[in-house]
Amino acid sequence: MRWNRLSVKLMTAVGAASLLTIGVFAWVSITTQRNQLIGEVIRSASQFSDTVKRSTYHAMLQNRWEDAHHIMETIGKQEGVTRVRVFNKEGLILFSTDRTEVGGVVDKRAESCYACHAAEKPLERLMLPERARIFRIAQGERILGMITPIYNEPSCSKGGCHEPTKSVLGVLDIGLSLAQVDADVTAMARRTALFAGGMILFILSILSLFFHRGVVRPVRDLVEGTKRVARGDLGHVIPIQTRDEIGSLAASFNQMTAALQRARTELASMVETLEDRVEERTRALQETQAQLIQSEKLASLGKLSASIAHEINNPLSGILTSAKLLARKLKTGPASDETLAAVSKSLALIERETERCTAIVRNLLDFARQRESSFQEVNLNAVILEALSLLSNRMTIQGIALEKRLGALPPVRADFGQLRQAFVNIALNACEAMGKGGTLTVASRFLPEEGMAETEFADTGVGIPQEHLAKVFDPFFTTKEKGTGLGLSVVYGIVDRHGGRIEVKSQVGKGASVVVRLPSADEAA
Repeated sequence: MRWNRLSVKLMTAVGAASLLTIGVFAWVSITTQRNQLIGEVIRSASQFSDTVKRSTYHAMLQNRWEDAHHIMETIGKQEGVTRVRVFNKEGLILFSTDRTEVGGVVDKRAESCYACHAAEKPLERLMLPERARIFRIAQGERILGMITPIYNEPSCSKGGCHEPTKSVLGVLDIGLSLAQVDADVTAMARRTALFAGGMILFILSILSLFFHRGVVRPVRDLVEGTKRVARGDLGHVIPIQTRDEIGSLAASFNQMTAALQRARTELASMVETLEDRVEERTRALQETQAQLIQSEKLASLGKLSASIAHEINNPLSGILTSAKLLARKLKTGPASDETLAAVSKSLALIERETERCTAIVRNLLDFARQRESSFQEVNLNAVILEALSLLSNRMTIQGIALEKRLGALPPVRADFGQLRQAFVNIALNACEAMGKGGTLTVASRFLPEEGMAETEFADTGVGIPQEHLAKVFDPFFTTKEKGTGLGLSVVYGIVDRHGGRIEVKSQVGKGASVVVRLPSADEAA
């Protein structure tokens, strides 16, 4: 049995209260009955003493002392009588069933005398309770002593036996055994204790049955119900066995689980719907991001259009000049060896410049083409160089010097086209910030402590005010008259999707630098 169980605690508390209550009741009952028995014995002893006194009255009045002694000896032999004695006012023992006491003197401080002689002037009359005393003899038996004063009646003084001035002639002292009374009290106490024990067992049995049916079983059902609900069984219903507070608690618990079941069903439906919505929104967001990247590519192409036109115009001019020269040579007549050599040179120039134009157009088409994301191990320096090649002619036109400080890098897991787009946007922003002249420094290095490949684009442009640094990645934020505000926002999204970090540092009038850190392929894995 576990002492921390509710039933054990309740049974212990109620059992202790019952034991205390019935124990007190039994003690009071036994004490009351014992006192009543003692009171009855005292009254009986008083009556017995009066009977003895009256039995010897006539014999003593006629001075027949032998008859009086014989009567008292006969009475002293009765069962329960331990002693009968008579002593005068001075304490001289005149008669006793114990003949060794006759002629002796009773001490006035003894129990049989003290009640009258405690005061300076001896009392002549005592109430019944004051005449009785209870003491133990050497054998341990309790004795009830009863003293009865023998008063000097007129008949006594007329007979010439006693002086009329004496009111009390002596005392009749009788001792009665309380063994039978004590045995009766003990038997009564035993019966009362057995009855009290039986009552306690009966009460505990009734309470145990009540607690089991009214408390333990409903509480056990509640505990089992909470465990099943904790395991996810919200359909479990607790049986309501009582109409008290525990029954109300069980009903409230059932209502709670029913509400939880409905809420879980609704939540599951909402989660299912939410998953569909999230999937739909994610798909729409991915499409929007792809469109945004493509739009930014086209915007970048628009910004590169002037330099692209200039870059294509040079080979086209060479092709046109060579074609005109070739046509003029062919019109002069039969081709000489010198003419054939010139034609061959012109055709070689046309072929070379045509391939150059084809490469330019192919790079532009490749840059502008919309592709599905494809992450694989790429050489980050190769991505940087290809992005810079798209801007080489623009930097030439603007008179911008390019410094490349590319260090050895481990491969990174990335989408080649998206990273190229990000680097083109960063470089374009740098070119626009510098205007005519300036230097664009592009550096790459490996950070072994972090397992990151770092790329930095630093320009010598006008710089970015400190209050704008926190907003440079916000969509549609721009300080340019013709800017869209999407360039660095797109870059931030690309870097974030690659698990990297991007940071902008700037001082007004000294330029700005954009640092991109991407995890190496080993770290990304």
